[in-house]
Amino acid sequence: MKNLGTDFKTIYQYERFMLILMILNFLISTALLVIGILNLNPSSAVVRTGYGDIGGYRSGSWTDMIAFPILAIIFGIFHNFIAVNIFKKRGTGMAKFFLLTTTMLIVGAIITLLRLLGTI
Repeated sequence: MKNLGTDFKTIYQYERFMLILMILNFLISTALLVIGILNLNPSSAVVRTGYGDIGGYRSGSWTDMIAFPILAIIFGIFHNFIAVNIFKKRGTGMAKFFLLTTTMLIVGAIITLLRLLGTI
């Protein structure tokens, strides 16, 4: 934690693409957080909480949908700190790969949430 500032400074000076990926992860996870929180509907008795190929949509409580804002916080904040740690230990290539994989996971979560809400 002590060297976090110097690590971010090193990333800013030498690895601009990695910094852009970190900012992109934070921004799209913020979008997932906002979409997830705005679509929590406590007054609704039954909500679509999942989809299975055999059984179709599964219904459940609105509290099951809290998983999406929790994922947004994990992806947006903690994965950036993990990427800095990977950058220190494994290098730029592995950290960029981790950030690109996280970006795809966030986009997949947004698409899943929008499908469950019935907007796409």
